[in-house]
Amino acid sequence: MANKGLQILGFALALIGLIGLIIGTILPQWKMSAYVGDNIITAIAMYEGLWMSCAFQSTGQIQCKVYDSILQLNSALQATRALMIVCIIVTVAGLGIACMGMKCTNCGGDDKTRKSRIAMAGGVVILIGSLCGIVACSWYAHDIIQAFYNPFTPVNTKYEFGSAIFIAWAGAFLAVVGGAMLAASCPRQKSTPKYPISRPPSSSKEYV
Repeated sequence: MANKGLQILGFALALIGLIGLIIGTILPQWKMSAYVGDNIITAIAMYEGLWMSCAFQSTGQIQCKVYDSILQLNSALQATRALMIVCIIVTVAGLGIACMGMKCTNCGGDDKTRKSRIAMAGGVVILIGSLCGIVACSWYAHDIIQAFYNPFTPVNTKYEFGSAIFIAWAGAFLAVVGGAMLAASCPRQKSTPKYPISRPPSSSKEYV
């Protein structure tokens, strides 16, 4: 039967990963202004996220502005937005499916083999969702690297990785590990013997 401890550990890792994905998606620190070349003014730090851009002043004041129009955003940001939303929705669905199939829950009936297969299906769904998150973070990071090393990009508009992208990356990898543990919890089917089972001879004798 499925390993109960493996299922609980996988579910916990996937849940922590989901929390990291949600926090990383909300935070505006996906990329931060890079202090390279003559751009050494540190009184104001510029951050850009998936939903808004913020300016952090050395006095502690924060000014944020939500993006006005989706059509004004570049393709990498739009794709990252969509993939992160899909990632969170699919991971939540996978956690719900896995919860019904875990041995420590009463959902999904009393058939342990059937419950294990439901947990495995939930793990596969979590894997798909978390892979969407990894693709989204990697795509956004590639866009940052391309703009940073582009010689035509002005020095004062160059950005580097912010803390939110690392939080989202970590959450996606935790969800991958948790989904893999749930997917690996399906029991192997026992092979049935192909030859007839021999029965011991009956001790009772028939008298005519």
